[in-house]
This record gives sequence, structure tokens and C-alpha cells, in this order.
Amino acid sequence: MSIFLRRAFSNRNLLLLRSSSGLHGGELRQVISCSSNNAMSSETHHSTLTLSAVYFLRESRRGFAKGRKSKDDDAASTIEVSPDIGPTIKANAASQMEAALGALSGELTKLRTGRASPGMLDHIIVEIDGVKMPLSHLAVVSVMDSKTLSVNPYDPNTLKKLESAIVASPLGLAPKVDGERLIAVIPALTKEHIQAVCKVVAKSCEDARQSIRRARQKAMDTVKKLYSHAPKDDIKRLEKGIDELTKKFVKSAEDMCKAKEKEITGG
Repeated sequence: MSIFLRRAFSNRNLLLLRSSSGLHGGELRQVISCSSNNAMSSETHHSTLTLSAVYFLRESRRGFAKGRKSKDDDAASTIEVSPDIGPTIKANAASQMEAALGALSGELTKLRTGRASPGMLDHIIVEIDGVKMPLSHLAVVSVMDSKTLSVNPYDPNTLKKLESAIVASPLGLAPKVDGERLIAVIPALTKEHIQAVCKVVAKSCEDARQSIRRARQKAMDTVKKLYSHAPKDDIKRLEKGIDELTKKFVKSAEDMCKAKEKEITGG
């Protein structure tokens, strides 16, 4: 029995008992003296051990509960929302929307209208010695008048290659060699060609709108992940800002396409 009592009241357990609010100094001494007194009745041993075990278990469970609560609190405190996350989400969305406008501008530039434009040849690819390069990397394109383009190659030896590439493009141009440059006259557009080009403009505009809306949706999906971590007012302001940004870029895309249609139709 004495061996059992010595194990129950080890140094570690005595420290816990000492911190217990239920046991005072006199009671603790009584428990120790009782554990060492072999002459004491087994009934007294049993009651003392029972009282000590109750306080020991109570304090142990209380300490465990406190420890578990503090661990949960620490985990919760690690979830923080950066105050700059809102502007970052908007900046990323704006960057994607600007890329959509840039792609739209490039597509519209490729379309032939009734007026000469230096950018209308930028998309043409020329193959020189097995290497494919944009025409703009091989020559300077300038406007001579509203109906005529001048193509001046950096290397006169590439003149024939440039001519072949322009003829093979879908623009319907027939450049002529003029010394060390090419002269390309922009033919008048037929009614059928105007209608076909306007359809291409409308499709390009719709593609740009879809790209802008996809950028909006990505931003909104990111905002949804903040619902449980950020104030509702901040979330609402962020969503409103993204919607306003979307409307702005959609309008810009539509304005670009309207201007192109006006240029094509001569209106």
C-alpha cells in the first residue's frame, strides 16, 4: 500500500496539488503525513487518497481545457487578412482587363479599311532564311496619303520577300516595287467586304467582353474567400469597385469597336 501511495504522490503530483485551490498548506501536510504513516488505518488511507485524487483530476482537466483553448485561440489568431489585399485583387483584375483590350486592339488593327494605316501590316509574318519574323521588324511602314502605304526595308535584299508576304496576306493588297521600297495602294472596299469586316469587328468585341468578364469572375471568386475573415462593409466596397472597373473596360472595348466600324463604313 505504501508503494502505491508513493507513486500517487510523486513530486510532479505534489506540485499540482500544491497549486490546487482546494488544498491548503495544512491539508497538504496532512496528506503527506498520512501517506508515510504505516500505522494509520486503511480507511483513513482510502479517504485521503480519494480526496487527493479528486483535486488532482479536477486541476488536471482544468489545465488541459485551458491549454486546449489557448491553442485554438492561437490558431485563430494566425488567420489574418492583409489590409492591402483589396487593392491587389483590383490591380490583378485591371491588368487582365487591359490585356483583353490590347488583344482587341491588335485584332482590329489587322482589318483592312478604306484608309491607309501603318499598323495594318504589323501582323504579316515574313520568312527570311528559314526564320519567321514580323514585317515590322524588317521594314518601316509609313503613310504616304489616305490611300497609299510605303514599305521601306532595313535590308534592300529582303524586298522581294516582303512583297511576297504582303501579297499572300488576307488584306488583298498588290504592292509594287519603287526603287528600294514598296508602294501599296489601298483599294476601295466593296459592300460585301464591308459587311464581312463589320462581322469580324462584332465578334472581336464580344470576345473582348467575355475576357473582361472572366477577369471579373476570377476577382469575385477571390473576394468570396474573404467572407469569413474581413468586415462585410469592406467586402461590399471591394465588389462594387470590381463591378465599376468591369463596366469601364467593357465600355472602352465597345467604343473601340464602334470607332472601327465607323472607319470601315466611312461614316
